[in-house]
Amino acid sequence: MEIKTMMAIIIFLVAYVMIVSEKVHRTIVGIVGGILVILCGILTQEKAIGYIDFNTLGLLIGMMIIVNITTETGLFNFLAIWSAKKVKAKPVALLVVLSTLTMLCSAFLDNVTTVLFIVPITLSITTQLHMEAKPFLISQIISSNIGGAATLIGDPPNIMIGSAVGLDFMDFIGNVMGINLFIFVVVMVLLVVVYRKQLHTTPALQDQIMKLQARRQISQPGLLKKCLFVLCITIAFFIFHTALHLETATVALTGAGLLLLISCTRDEGTIVKVLSKVEWTTIFFFAGLFVLVGGLVETGVIRDLAVKAMQLTQGNLTAAAMLVLWMSAIASAFVDNIPFVATMIPLIRDMGNLGITQLDPLWWSLSLGACLGGNGTLIGASANVVVASMAAKRGKQISFMGYMKIAFPITILSVLISSVYVYWRYL
Repeated sequence: MEIKTMMAIIIFLVAYVMIVSEKVHRTIVGIVGGILVILCGILTQEKAIGYIDFNTLGLLIGMMIIVNITTETGLFNFLAIWSAKKVKAKPVALLVVLSTLTMLCSAFLDNVTTVLFIVPITLSITTQLHMEAKPFLISQIISSNIGGAATLIGDPPNIMIGSAVGLDFMDFIGNVMGINLFIFVVVMVLLVVVYRKQLHTTPALQDQIMKLQARRQISQPGLLKKCLFVLCITIAFFIFHTALHLETATVALTGAGLLLLISCTRDEGTIVKVLSKVEWTTIFFFAGLFVLVGGLVETGVIRDLAVKAMQLTQGNLTAAAMLVLWMSAIASAFVDNIPFVATMIPLIRDMGNLGITQLDPLWWSLSLGACLGGNGTLIGASANVVVASMAAKRGKQISFMGYMKIAFPITILSVLISSVYVYWRYL
């Protein structure tokens, strides 16, 4: 094994151990790890920058700006009280409703965008009901990734697969939406069972919520109209961004720029306040993580593992589909699924040279594995990191192992269900 390859593996593993131990903040680990990849000559600075997914970072920054401005209007407090009153402030019902809302929105928006909207609502309502927020936040992370797996535009891996293979929106609806909805129902039942004892409040607090008037939470109706106008435009562009040949970052930053333009053109203090609330620790963590994974891609570690795994199937379609599904799920739980999917796409195409002529089961296995596998750990998907960062900023720390104890078994169950589905439908 070449020295650079060995160094890339060691740096990645050491960084991962430090992230899991939580003895050093993950942003510091990401930055230092990324710098070490460059200092050790594994990547040049130019190549390192090339591995940073600025589309993901641009999407995060743009939507964080929109959410930060919208927060000032009181909209999230309004939605929190409105949703709580609809279910009479019953904790279990709230968990189900907020998780379902997260899942549905994630199917038609990017799941990062969805959690940026849902988390402030969740934190507001759990605070008012004096409830522990972690069960709600962990449930929403899992729900967002399940919802994102259901459509072409819900998660970046699906966009990449659809673009490479020529699959459209309705192909994903017909092939993976149904199984993801089924998985969501099963997962919600399990989460309710797991968290039921933690989901409690007092009748007095419930009565207090029921007496509140949601409309009074709107503090700036003029600004709210501007925010809703921009949100509608942004969401419309998200839905049609593939047809318009626009990246999601372009859409998000366009919406952020437009909202800044019409809401605080001359007020420098407001602009500084909005930009200071962007989760910059999350942005820099992702930048470092992209470089760390880039080191593994550049040295061929990920590709070599994928090739060797593929060779084990010896041209058997059933074995290949199961291997792609499980390898994608396990890998996506521990490394970013975007470079992994980018590596797998040409390899699956090459499976045709091994005698496999029907590749559809492999594409759907890759989609389900990469998207659902992101639920496995706290850094398995972008939405996971964003929720954890937003929660930590408000004093609601979600630990790496605490999340994994709940989410990893659920991920394994989700992939088991997907395995039965792929075998039953395609094999």
